[in-house]
This record gives sequence, C-alpha cells and structure tokens, in this order.
Amino acid sequence: MASDPYQVLGVPRTASADEIRKAFRKLAKANHPDTNPNNKAAEERFKQVSGAFDILGDAAKKKKFDAGEIDADGRETMRGFGGGQGPWGAPPGSGFRGGGGPHRAESFEGVDLGDILGEMFGGRGGSRAGNAAGGFGFSQRGSDVRAALEIDLEEAIRGGKKRIAFSDGRTIDVTIPKGAQEGQTLRLKGQGSPGRSGPGDAFIELVIAPHPIFRREGDVLVMDVPVTVYDAVLGGKAEAPTPDGPVTLTIPKGANTGTRLRLKGRGLADPLGRRGDLFARLVVALPDKPDAELEKLAETWKRARPYAPKRRP
Repeated sequence: MASDPYQVLGVPRTASADEIRKAFRKLAKANHPDTNPNNKAAEERFKQVSGAFDILGDAAKKKKFDAGEIDADGRETMRGFGGGQGPWGAPPGSGFRGGGGPHRAESFEGVDLGDILGEMFGGRGGSRAGNAAGGFGFSQRGSDVRAALEIDLEEAIRGGKKRIAFSDGRTIDVTIPKGAQEGQTLRLKGQGSPGRSGPGDAFIELVIAPHPIFRREGDVLVMDVPVTVYDAVLGGKAEAPTPDGPVTLTIPKGANTGTRLRLKGRGLADPLGRRGDLFARLVVALPDKPDAELEKLAETWKRARPYAPKRRP
C-alpha cells in the first residue's frame, strides 16, 4: 500500500489545492528522471510524488480519500460489508436472491444489484469493486490520472513535444499546443490506469517555467535591455533577444532607463496562436570599470548643468 499522500507531498490535511499543487511541482521537479538520470532512489521518489498528486490533485479522489472511501493507491475500501445477517451484509428477510450460482447478480425489487454495488463504490462498479464483492463481473473503466508538466515559455508559444513520466513507470510524449496557457489541462484519452472496460484518461496540467529574460505583465511580455551611456545620449543600436531569435533595436536619442520600445507580435500567443507584443525596457548601464574621462565629463557636467532626476518605475 502506498504511503499517506499528505506525508509524501509534505502538506497538512488542511492544505489548499494551490498549496498541494505547489508542493507537487517542487518535489516533481527535484526528483524528475530527466534531472536525475540513473538515480533509482529519485525515480522511486518521483513515482511516489506523482501517485500522491494523483489522489490529492483530483478533487473527487481527495474527497473520497479524506472520507476513507479509497486508500492511498486509489482502491475502494471495504466499508459497509460484513455487518448484516444475510449475504454480503444484507439483513434477513430483505429479499436478496442469490439463485443461479454464488456469483450471479440478480435484481431486487426491480433494481439491478450491479447498479447498487456500483453506487456503493463511488459510481464505478469496476473490477476492484467486483472482486471485493465476489466477482460479479460488471465492467469498470480504469481510473483517471493527473500530473503536472513544466514547459518553457518558448514551448508555450510555439508548441512542440515534451516527455512525461507517470508514477507507474510509463513515459509518453505529450503534444504541447501552440499558445499553451499557464494552468491549461490537456486530456490524453486512454492514457490513465487500466480497467476491465478500458483505461481511464490522463490529465496533464501545464506549468510555464519562469524565464531568465522575459517576464509576464498581464497579456504582454517585458524584458530589460541594457544600453550604453553614449547610445542613450546620442541614439544608436542594440541587439536584444526575443522568443523567436535576436533582433536589432533602434535606441532613440535621449533615451533613459524605463523607456519602453514595442516589438509587435513578438510576445505571448493566445489559444488561437495570435501573438501579442514584447516590450523592451531600456536600462542605461555604466561601464563595469571606472573611466577617468567619463568621471571628468561628469564633474564638468555636474557644475555646469545640475539637475534632479525624476523617479522612474
């Protein structure tokens, strides 16, 4: 039996959905097979973390686990059996009919026993419930699984493929759509847990990793671009990165720190693939080492043309 999912993720039972998601992301990233090649301990830890999130990351499963209706492996518990006098806890004289063999499910007062057992097991009568109740043989679809997948900003914009590992050891390639959004959930049909009537589905939540250069401000991207003092005063050119490759910016004469230049159609993509804008925020940068001529110019300028700079964002 798997460990308590709350203990695996290191969160209290009062943790919110957001706290559970953050804990999973942190642990999954630290133990992911891609970042821990040939590390069996990390691989096993990743499987445990993924299995715990499969329970706690699904509101319905979490509710059932908290109520004791399923265990840490997602299996239905045996609550409600063995307390009666008749077969499977049915009270005497209830009219339960077991004719036709010990494992035959017949109706009682017009109600199919398979339906009753299906309801007792959370609406999923499947193989686990069937085996627990004596193998009635009604069908069960495999359970759904959930996982989070971290992608780069460029992958979110352009789309692509990314490999993900599940807690059961399977790895599959996930197709990232163009214009993928933070928190978007992809449904992979038939990639969940196996069942007698077919496998369940896998639901993959996309997480866009923080970028070292670009940052999101609402619906636009913003980046800082350092420029020299002389280009800021005289105007000039500066190379700047974009998600589509480097471009050359024209620095206007008299530019200052905080001046923004708009790069149309170089920013984020919406679900339809339409690109927003990227803004280059200029940052005037002094030389790394002291420059005697620049210091002399600054002294002369300070005496001749003193000024008070304005506060800038």
